[in-house]
Amino acid sequence: MRQNLSAITFFVDNYDNAIEYFTSILNFTLTEDKATGEDSRFVLVTPPNSSASLLLAQAKNDVELALIGNQAADKVFLILNTNDFWRDFNEMQSKGVVFLETPREEVYGTVAIFKDKFGNKWDLIQTTE
Repeated sequence: MRQNLSAITFFVDNYDNAIEYFTSILNFTLTEDKATGEDSRFVLVTPPNSSASLLLAQAKNDVELALIGNQAADKVFLILNTNDFWRDFNEMQSKGVVFLETPREEVYGTVAIFKDKFGNKWDLIQTTE
């Protein structure tokens, strides 16, 4: 049996602003954008060469609005693996991404925590081969 995650719901305040952020700042690809009803869309953004995407969900009520930027209760929510940590770290910094720490070497690889424009924490990591 083979299974994998294909998409993770990611709450945002506005579809178009989120698409702009993920595609221009984090270099994700807009892989799908379909209208599914009044003020509702099926929007997927995907990191380069990834089999998993983020399913952008525009918050519509107080419960969903409260999740924007706090989807993991101030813990690291997502881990973005890269094959070149310093390339991506430097590019992301040049585009205004805020890193919360100096990159560090761990037994598993080079890593640094950053916050996305919504407030969620991510790890940028290049794992040790």
